[in-house]
Parts: sequence; structure tokens; C-alpha cells
Amino acid sequence: MLHALYLLGIAAFAASGVLAAHRADMDPFGGFVLAFAAAISGGTLRDLILDRHPLYWTHDWLLLVLIASVAVATMLYLRRWELPQRTLMVVDAVGLAVVTVIGARAAIDAQVTPVAVLILAVLTGVTGEVVRDVLCGEFPPLLLREEVYATAALAGAAAYLGLHWAGASDTLNITVSAGLVFALRMAAVFRDLHLPRLQRVAG
Repeated sequence: MLHALYLLGIAAFAASGVLAAHRADMDPFGGFVLAFAAAISGGTLRDLILDRHPLYWTHDWLLLVLIASVAVATMLYLRRWELPQRTLMVVDAVGLAVVTVIGARAAIDAQVTPVAVLILAVLTGVTGEVVRDVLCGEFPPLLLREEVYATAALAGAAAYLGLHWAGASDTLNITVSAGLVFALRMAAVFRDLHLPRLQRVAG
């Protein structure tokens, strides 16, 4: 189940990269760049921090073919049909939910401290979005605005860690944790939930 979800998360982030490139009026090459950047940046940063070599995507042909195929399919779709305005956020939420859980699992397997598990899970989940937004010229990226994004990943990572400690099955843990991240993001998107902005103290 975890491997299937892993591929789903990578595919979702690849599609989100193309959707972001489309929204930014980029050419097909830009679409490919953003697809790969969004899909592999988080896992790459995680593996570098954990000193895991070779990097996971450098020897996984299936993963690279999947990203390229999703990028091509998404670009072909966008040539004929328009997607609803919030499609990018929904697709991105799928990627965030799955990749955050993958990051938590990898960090636990590396036997790092609980705090490091949370940090690595969040970094794995959000880095692709940050790189994608920066390449699109969106600043500050979604992560640094008042959106419930990194906080959703943090909640999912904490749930995964807690259920792991409680001895929950992998299926239950993955379902609950990824579902929590996705639900929080969808609540933020469709219910317009935001974190409070930093306010200056009146002088």
C-alpha cells in the first residue's frame, strides 16, 4: 500500500507542477521542469539530510517515467480543456498528504529523534511546493502565506508518529495520517481557513 501511495503522491506533485506552469504561461519545457522539481525536491532534501545515497530517484526508472508521463498527459489535457480554478490546490493536497507520510516513515526508519521525524516529514511534504512556486515567480510561496499548508503536514506527521508509537497497523496509520493532511488542506481551500497574520504592534 505504501508504495502505491508513494507513486500516487509523486504523480500528484508532477501534475501540480504542470498546472502551475500552465497558470504561469510557461512553455512545455517549463512544464517538465516544474513537474520534476515539484515531484522530487522534497524527497531529495530528506535523503540529503539523512545522508542516504544514492538519491532515491537516481536509480528508479519507474519513478522518472511516471513523472514524465504524468507531465505529458497533463499538458495534453490542458491543450483541450480548462480545469476548475481550485484544481491545482486539490491535486497539490493529494501530493502533500502522501509525501508527508512517506517522509515520516523514512525518518522513523532512519531512527532519528521524534522532533526530527516531524521536521523531516514536513520538509518532505512542502519542499516541492516551495520550489515550484519560486520557479513560477510566486513570492512569498504558499507555505509562507497564511494558508494552512505546513501546519497540515505537521498535524499529519504528528498523527503518524503517535499511531506508530501506539502500535497501529501500517494501513490504519497511513490512512488516518494522510487523510488528516488532506482534510485540513481541503478545509483551508474550500472553507477559506487561514492562520492569523503577524500583526505589528501599534506605536
